[in-house]
Amino acid sequence: MYKFNFNDFRNIERTPMSPSYLQNKICDLVACSVYTKVKVDSVNPDTGEYRVILHGTLDWDHPETWWTNR
Repeated sequence: MYKFNFNDFRNIERTPMSPSYLQNKICDLVACSVYTKVKVDSVNPDTGEYRVILHGTLDWDHPETWWTNR
């Protein structure tokens, strides 16, 4: 079962971080949400740099899926 801790919001903004750590945390966040969408804000084909915005709502009916300390 995926679990997302509110402290993870602060942790995923750290830089630098490994892509695998970020992938795990984003997957946990999405799995603990009832609604998610993503917007591709920009992509630079010359440099490969991109910016995406993730928007969602945590599952308030099942807080046991996200209110946990790991």
